[in-house]
Amino acid sequence: MASPISSSTGLGSGLKITEIVTVLVQSDTAAKQAQITRQTSNNTAMISGVGALRSALTAFQDAMKKLNSADAPSFNPYAATSGNEAIFKVSADSTAVPGSYDIAVSNLATGSKVASQKFADGASAEIGEGELTIAQGDTSYKIQVGSGATLQSVRDQINKEMGANGISANIINESGGSRLVLSSTTTGKGTDLVLSGIPELEIDGTKSMADNANGAGFITNPAKNAVITIDGLQVESATNTVKNAISGMTLELTGTSSSNSSTKATVAANNDGLKKSVQGFVDAYNTLQKTITSLTSTSLDEDGNTVLGSLTNDPTTRSLLGDVRKVLTEVGSGDQLTTLSQLGINTQKDGTLEFNATKFTTAMDEKKLGTEVQELFSGTNGIFARMNKAIDPYNATDGTLVQRKNNLDVVAKRLSDQQAALDRRSESLTEALTKRYVALDTALGKMTAQASQITSFFDAINAQAKS
Repeated sequence: MASPISSSTGLGSGLKITEIVTVLVQSDTAAKQAQITRQTSNNTAMISGVGALRSALTAFQDAMKKLNSADAPSFNPYAATSGNEAIFKVSADSTAVPGSYDIAVSNLATGSKVASQKFADGASAEIGEGELTIAQGDTSYKIQVGSGATLQSVRDQINKEMGANGISANIINESGGSRLVLSSTTTGKGTDLVLSGIPELEIDGTKSMADNANGAGFITNPAKNAVITIDGLQVESATNTVKNAISGMTLELTGTSSSNSSTKATVAANNDGLKKSVQGFVDAYNTLQKTITSLTSTSLDEDGNTVLGSLTNDPTTRSLLGDVRKVLTEVGSGDQLTTLSQLGINTQKDGTLEFNATKFTTAMDEKKLGTEVQELFSGTNGIFARMNKAIDPYNATDGTLVQRKNNLDVVAKRLSDQQAALDRRSESLTEALTKRYVALDTALGKMTAQASQITSFFDAINAQAKS
């Protein structure tokens, strides 16, 4: 905007130069200023609206992603429970069947933990130069140990180079010296660590420390498989995550059973969990719908004037809303469950969804549709897939809304440039008009002075004549 004009009054004429110049400048720039102000306000509102819409779409897609998580599926028809999660935790997928199982955990799967020979000089003990090979099962890793290495520097090198492979090292200081101790996060029989290539660091992890001449070997036990008994049948696993030992179920072993005892794992219909997940989808969709409504609705202010939302009558938003609503009415690919209305979900007049819990319970208990809910929502052509397919063209990083935002930013820059140009014109016009009126005031001042001199001259003549 133009810089303010200092208030001044013409000394020669008494003209209010500042007020006159201000009025003239405003009359010249008012129409353009009003246009820029109106367009800037509308453009800013559009930018804000597009940003709010993208945030709402992203939140909705994030909610669907969480409901559709492969690690914690929300629409499993069955839920599994453990009688004692200190022994094992259990989960079920859509292929599980109702039932109960007595499970005993004899031992957990363990990784290899080995120790080197004892070094009297502790962490500063010198280690010979060479290539250290760390073998684990069918895999071998090579570490180049340089000259001047110590037990501590080898430990640090192992941690730096082998950490990504789940192998770590540390130094244990015991009576009479220190040992290099290596641990592996890989569990299961046959995964024992074996070190070779540098004589003082050779470790045969398949043998105990007492059985090796140099005092190196595994600590306590070699790597072991988990051993569990399911209804009297023994099962082994290289890890403590046991999948499909019981079809459709995953056991996460957390402890061992006491002698002659077992823990029950139960699989039953997951109606409450399904209801909670369906409600989660409805809530997420309604949040999106309410945001779109607030951005596109009209209202009246205190004076009764119509106030438009930032995206009212926006064709892109109307198109998006139509594509999203279409997904809700499409028929899915399930056998018996193909529409949301079968689960008690219907669209209300304001566009939000209503979830009828009574109708849902009937669908679960009487019509036995629980096994098809996951397919309706999470299937290859389920609601989540079709909903993301409808939203992505708008909300992707190269989508319509991003392009719209970029175009609005261009308009904002152009309007800013127009405002700067108008400000420069105002300043220039103010300066030019001020100079003209100051010059006029100066001329009038001179004329007034000359008139005063002439008047004084004639007054003097008249006075002389009278005398």
